[in-house]
Amino acid sequence: MTGPIEQGFVDVGIPRELIDELVEAYSEAKRRYRLGDLRPSAVEGGRFSEAAFRILEWESKGSYTPLGTTLSKVPTLVNQLESCTSSSDSIRFHIPRTLRAIYDIRNKRNIAHLADGIDPNTQDGTFVIGVLDWVMAELVRLFHSVEAAEAQRLIEALVSKEVPALQIIEERPVFLTKLTAGQRVLVVLYWQSPSFVTRHQLRDWLPESDRRNLGTNLGRLEGSRFIHRIDDRIYLTELGIKEVEAKDLLAPAD
Repeated sequence: MTGPIEQGFVDVGIPRELIDELVEAYSEAKRRYRLGDLRPSAVEGGRFSEAAFRILEWESKGSYTPLGTTLSKVPTLVNQLESCTSSSDSIRFHIPRTLRAIYDIRNKRNIAHLADGIDPNTQDGTFVIGVLDWVMAELVRLFHSVEAAEAQRLIEALVSKEVPALQIIEERPVFLTKLTAGQRVLVVLYWQSPSFVTRHQLRDWLPESDRRNLGTNLGRLEGSRFIHRIDDRIYLTELGIKEVEAKDLLAPAD
């Protein structure tokens, strides 16, 4: 499926194989991070960076290192891109130097961390994800010709969250685990976030037994600040996201 992110890249001529590699790597890293999987192999950004460097090569030189062929070493790539004076400063300097930081983090994995009580996986994973977010937003801003805020909105809508507690059948969620009525509302909202869900959609998606007390359950969830309602639109708040993840409501059936 081609969404607005992918289509915007296609429209300016970026090769499809590079778009697919970039988006798949970004989405996978974000999903792993969201689920708390901070293993270096899961959130290290190498695959994303290699796709991004190839896009920078394509933009600045009109050609790129084929997929399956080893890229030049990062310092060489950075120097080559800096010499492309016809490209923007972001293509020449900002994005390449930012991507280089990911490699620096990955390559120091075997260096001992100080015994300061800080989990290096959490520390490094959080940094790398922040870098991926910034680079993706910058690429969207550059190639989609949109403002930074719009670029951020587009990338937030890009990542679909893993919700093993649901199976989607004919575009409708089917619950695979035993949850309370309120928890089912939260899981559906989590599945759709950061977008909203309408009350009509909830009534259509939830089991019939939940529909009779939907108003009461929404009131309780809003009172706990897990959801926020604007007219008919219902959003999951950051507190709601934490509630879903802390209570492990996404776990698949045993």
